[in-house]
Amino acid sequence: MNEKKKYVSLDLKSMGMIAALVIIFLFFSFVTKGANMTPMNINNLIMQNGYIIILAAGMLLCVLTGYIDLGVGSVIALSAACAGMLVMDKGVAVPIAWLVAVLIGLATGIFAGFFIAYLDIPPFVVTLATMLMGRGLTYTLLQARTVGPLPSSFTGIGVAFLPNIRVGQVIDEAGKVTVKGYDMVCIIVAIVVTIALIVGEINNIKVNNKYGFANIVPWQMITRDIVIIGIVWFFFLKLSQYNGIPVQLLVIGAIVAIYHFITSKTVAGRQIYAMGGNAKAARLSGINTKNVFFWVYVNMGVLASIAGIVLAARQGAANPKMGDGIEMDAIASCYIGGAAASGGVGTIVGAVVGALVMGVLNNGMIMCGMSTDLQKVVKGAVLLGAVVLDVTSKKKKG
Repeated sequence: MNEKKKYVSLDLKSMGMIAALVIIFLFFSFVTKGANMTPMNINNLIMQNGYIIILAAGMLLCVLTGYIDLGVGSVIALSAACAGMLVMDKGVAVPIAWLVAVLIGLATGIFAGFFIAYLDIPPFVVTLATMLMGRGLTYTLLQARTVGPLPSSFTGIGVAFLPNIRVGQVIDEAGKVTVKGYDMVCIIVAIVVTIALIVGEINNIKVNNKYGFANIVPWQMITRDIVIIGIVWFFFLKLSQYNGIPVQLLVIGAIVAIYHFITSKTVAGRQIYAMGGNAKAARLSGINTKNVFFWVYVNMGVLASIAGIVLAARQGAANPKMGDGIEMDAIASCYIGGAAASGGVGTIVGAVVGALVMGVLNNGMIMCGMSTDLQKVVKGAVLLGAVVLDVTSKKKKG
């Protein structure tokens, strides 16, 4: 007797965020008459929001434990300030300056993690202290001045592009490029991502069948994959019409891939989810919750320093106001991307989608000429809506 195949419906929450991203983008496309769909603007979305995505990857781990880190904006400023001063004032090589910046982030993370994990000080209090201390140290080091312009060896990570392989490029008699054509590196990456997504789905189905787990309803899975593949191709085709793949995108892609693997495939990732779901039960099951708390905040410090390097490279300088309020965008990205306010629920991919939603909102509102005051109102409303949706959906299930 053949067993009837079991199917489960797709998580509407995760798909809802992807649908929201598409709808918001199309709305601003209508309002701006397609100005937000130009290759240059798609490239700007990456350049302007890359460091937010890096922060969101680390912030998600904090959110999964049920808490947040308020100090990341100050760590960005302090790390970037130290790296910029070493390069501009002391003539230190760029790689060494970057290493020092990462070590500062590591030290900040150890500092916060020690108080949170081993002295049981609430994370809100500790990270609020690191926010104030970090910003104060930055102002003390820079003395209210801007360090820059940074050399191209530093700024490359924020503004440079991979070499192009152009097809369809048109050059006039004067040697001027009149049509850029398409960058084949972007096309190849889009093909690889598409194949990887399809192979991943097939492998998931095989594993689920092997162990008797339920698969997603086929038409829902196919619809989701078509939407995701469509977004990927739109994105890379637009980049291919501009200057190709930014170096910054490589950094983002590597970090997202690493943290997606950690959260979905490793014991460390499962321990974080277990803590957020029920910390007491996690302790009783043998998980060293103190160690988990410690490395989560150490990790956040390191990623904040990397984000600081990327932001300084993008701006071409370091100043005391860098990263001011950025922690709110990182936190909002996690909640908008489906992370639960109480912890234990959320994904790296969701955090990335949340960061892109915030980025598209910011970009679209700026292109529409909306004032910064109203922009904050809109972002606050979107954040509140995401959290309300999470809380109400839990009550309905309960």
